[in-house]
Amino acid sequence: MSSTIAGNGEKSLVLASGRAHPELANDVARELGIDLLPTTAYDFANGEIYVRFGESVRGADVFILQSHTAPINQWIMEQLLMVDAAKRASARTITVVQPFYGYARQDKKHRGREPISARLMSDLFTAAGADRLMSVDLHAAQTQGFFDGPVDHLWAMPILTDYVRTRVDTSNVTVVSPDAGRIRVAEQWAAKLGGGPLAFVHKTRDVTRPNQAVANRVVGDVEGRDCVLVDDLIDTGGTIAEAVRVILAAGARSVIVAATHGVLSDPAAQRLSECGASEVVITDTLPIAAEKQFPQLTVLSIAPLVARAIREVFDDGSVTSLFDGNS
Repeated sequence: MSSTIAGNGEKSLVLASGRAHPELANDVARELGIDLLPTTAYDFANGEIYVRFGESVRGADVFILQSHTAPINQWIMEQLLMVDAAKRASARTITVVQPFYGYARQDKKHRGREPISARLMSDLFTAAGADRLMSVDLHAAQTQGFFDGPVDHLWAMPILTDYVRTRVDTSNVTVVSPDAGRIRVAEQWAAKLGGGPLAFVHKTRDVTRPNQAVANRVVGDVEGRDCVLVDDLIDTGGTIAEAVRVILAAGARSVIVAATHGVLSDPAAQRLSECGASEVVITDTLPIAAEKQFPQLTVLSIAPLVARAIREVFDDGSVTSLFDGNS
């Protein structure tokens, strides 16, 4: 296969990838029917990163894919350097593809003297030379406004709902939000799963203690129901595991957890495997190391969605059309 796709006129599509998630990059390239752009990348002894593209990108529409996984700062820096390299190599356009947007949870100031790190992320990619950003299920939709250019906000919901629909009795499903703030997403899930009732877990959080929240009770009827607990990401798994226990204690017949991003920082795998959920369904926007996997875990491929969105952007098509107007 070639490392470029020819488009209308003189346009050509090039897909490059950092080292964070090579499996996803290869899957996206396969969906597009091209090879990844040959790239040399390595670390110097002091931790500095070197990158160089092995072929010309002059005049090409370059898509640079990198999953912001741990060690997150290293992979963000590598992607920034790749953007700068593409700009200096005279790429026609540069699209940053971030299946998981690093620092997305730091999208506002909770207290004085804090940064708005999600905004800084967009500023860094602008300074590096990015023309466009593409990401999947941003933690807060308003993050799209931080970048002064087009942002393609992709939704994994169709992938997740299509799978979950095969795992539950849709006539007996209650969709549960892990907190009151994500009720809107739960409503969309419920509509996709047949319009069943909603519930949410009332929880409290101390903003001075990261990755810690207390699930108090379920608001809504879950007794005897097959519940689908939905969220955008799972990090240490504490909030989700406690929510599952609270839902089961309220009389639910079963609980499936569904989330887009599996950050799965320790001890998430242990917590999720022991919380009582019958299945935990995520996508592969982030790599899932062998030690983070457990019997109840199901990982769905995000590559077809990302590849379709890349092709729509390259062809000047409609990314929104991928989601029936819901993007």
